[in-house]
Amino acid sequence: MKTILGVDPGLNTTGYGVINFAAGKVRLLEAGVVRSRAGGVAQKVKEIYDGIREVLDAFHPEVLAMEQLYTHYDRPTTAILMGHARGCVCLAAAQAGIEVVSYGATKVKKILTGSGRATKDQMQRAIRLELGLSTYPDPPDVADALAVALCHRYHGRIGM
Repeated sequence: MKTILGVDPGLNTTGYGVINFAAGKVRLLEAGVVRSRAGGVAQKVKEIYDGIREVLDAFHPEVLAMEQLYTHYDRPTTAILMGHARGCVCLAAAQAGIEVVSYGATKVKKILTGSGRATKDQMQRAIRLELGLSTYPDPPDVADALAVALCHRYHGRIGM
């Protein structure tokens, strides 16, 4: 049985989703968010780190998958803040001995929907169908985390 932790890092809300698979079947183990409270960047980073470490310690995934960092040229501050969140997620994984892999957003969307330009709603529908959920994953950060975990599974970078 292989276990993948997908993470959608954000400084205020970090989505995560843990899936595993055996005998060709994918199963959702847990999904949720790590929320950081009001405070400075250092406090937020610590809360993200602690939350992700808790998930890593509970499920012992073989790999942690997340989207590659990107930003629009007119929003460099967003990239810097996202870098803080990604950095503490990577540190938590490294300390736990977990491999970290990244995928571009268009690759994740294309693998799950067939279109690299899929909307958030299309992605939520795809995740709901793939995992046989009764409702859409909510908030969208959870759907994004599950999407990148499934992308890693379907991309073939972990044993089938």
